[in-house]
Amino acid sequence: MQTPRAVLEREIARQSPPRGFARALRRTTDAPDAQTGALSPTPAGHPDPGARPPAPTAPPPPVRVIAELKKASPSKGVIRPDFHPAAFARSYQSHGAAAISALTDEKFFQGGLNVLRDARAAVALPVLRKDFIIDPYQIDEARAAGADAILLIVAILDDTKLRAFREQAATLGMDCLVEVHSQDEARRAADSGARLIGVNNRDLQTFHTDLRHTERLLPALPQGAILVSESGIATAGDVRYLASLGIDAILVGETLMRHTDPGAGIDALLAPR
Repeated sequence: MQTPRAVLEREIARQSPPRGFARALRRTTDAPDAQTGALSPTPAGHPDPGARPPAPTAPPPPVRVIAELKKASPSKGVIRPDFHPAAFARSYQSHGAAAISALTDEKFFQGGLNVLRDARAAVALPVLRKDFIIDPYQIDEARAAGADAILLIVAILDDTKLRAFREQAATLGMDCLVEVHSQDEARRAADSGARLIGVNNRDLQTFHTDLRHTERLLPALPQGAILVSESGIATAGDVRYLASLGIDAILVGETLMRHTDPGAGIDALLAPR
């Protein structure tokens, strides 16, 4: 049952300001906001009294890491039976993640909005709501739960909804990670004004992953966009390859979830030769 909109509005008003998801991903410190072109707020610019302090600063990695909280998937079933979102989010933060992705889909990924809430309360990093967003209500619901950004999948949205959803998120201060799988979807994302774009390396029909898919789509992506490679990233060699393409960030879930300490998986991915 949906939460009444009046209740959502009160929850939105009580939330601390968005933490600048897009800004956290670009490999420069003065990146423009992916929605508006203005500088995105950061935790330092908008202190969050309830947040834990960030991890000590370290040299910037070759790419930023969006570390995912992922209990299960349609292709692999349950990945992490002992699933503790807050503890894993703290581990991700302490090992240098730039942002957190919280899967909130219940049917296919055994997630929920509680995953997002628990993660955001535990860390100072921006948190993405990763779900199948098909209704404007879900956007308000995401901000009410504390989301700093949402995922928009071009394959399941027409052009009118894609643009309208981006604009709605922007009014709430949230960024949108716009996910594409093909040249046509990349063009549509660019035409919508998206400047934070994720390339999903997974074929959604066969579930096969191919990192070269990111490279093939690069010519179709808008110049100056913040680029994220998603799915199939398992080794330090994979990360070096994507970094060589100029990708800003990677989104990694299963690889990290299979580590005893998920945050330690980030160290393995970013390990030098």
